[in-house]
Amino acid sequence: MIVTVTANPALDVTYHLDRVAWHGSNRVERVAARAGGKGVNVARVLAALGIPAAVLGPVGGRTGEQIREDLAAAGLRDATVPVAAESRRTTTVVDASADDATVFNEAGPHLGDADWARLRDAYDALLGDARGVALCGSLPPGAPAGLYAGLVRRARDAGVPVLLDTSGPAFHAGLAAGPDLVKPNADELRDATGESDPGQAVAALSARLRAAGGGAVVASLGPRGLLAATGAGWWRARLPYAIRGNPTGAGDAGVAALLAGLTAGRPWPDLLAEAVAWSASAVAAPLAGSVDRTTYATARAHVLVSATEPPESRPPGSGPPESGPSDGGPSERNCHAAHGDR
Repeated sequence: MIVTVTANPALDVTYHLDRVAWHGSNRVERVAARAGGKGVNVARVLAALGIPAAVLGPVGGRTGEQIREDLAAAGLRDATVPVAAESRRTTTVVDASADDATVFNEAGPHLGDADWARLRDAYDALLGDARGVALCGSLPPGAPAGLYAGLVRRARDAGVPVLLDTSGPAFHAGLAAGPDLVKPNADELRDATGESDPGQAVAALSARLRAAGGGAVVASLGPRGLLAATGAGWWRARLPYAIRGNPTGAGDAGVAALLAGLTAGRPWPDLLAEAVAWSASAVAAPLAGSVDRTTYATARAHVLVSATEPPESRPPGSGPPESGPSDGGPSERNCHAAHGDR
């Protein structure tokens, strides 16, 4: 079993339109509502991979009831912690004409110390049967910035591999606790390091992680694929073509594949190829947390994985290098793009 922790779960509402008329009236072609948040999406993909997953997070109010009902309908293990506050909703608008999606995220409820204490107790109880842990997504307002850091330490004390996928102060605090794997996207890389060049940013982040006793950095760079700094070397993995669809849950599918490979002891080239292919399969699926197996099979056969050298170190703020392994176009929103925390 893999435990996925979502500190700020949501009921995800997704609108599908042929074309969005911003500032105008729109007719929604399709609408769907399901339990969401990054960790929930990761658990859905793990289940699709045949790996049992437990969903842990605080849920409350009528929205919380809908979240739990959907977890049961999806066959996911519900390890959520009841709270008095109403859980949040998110709204995603998928514009087919632009091959893109726009996400509106509510901030989430304010929770008390007792709520977080119950979540930690539930987490400790799950660790005994856990093969791995994914700590995913944003923290709700007022949550302790060190929440994920504490959960990283608990997992490490229990000998359970842990992956961290968050941003901001929660990311910095969690990084210092030494997780086995962190998975920032391009925006999170820049925010965490101040580096605009992804290669330099990954190198800086990897150095900080190693100093904390942690493991690997795998950065998702949208259509440029993945850039990984690991104990076995540096790797790039990407598809030679773009995938059309909804990229909202692609990063979460990548997290699921990375953690599945990490806990199974797969070699890095194979692990990264799986992550790219499952991310691509999520873009082709209509909802975050879903995957398209036909797209996966095709993508898996075409993923390009290559060893690469880390970039030469340079003083922060000195500007991008003239060339390097991370050179590429600016677009981050097509082909298995990893959107920000949800």
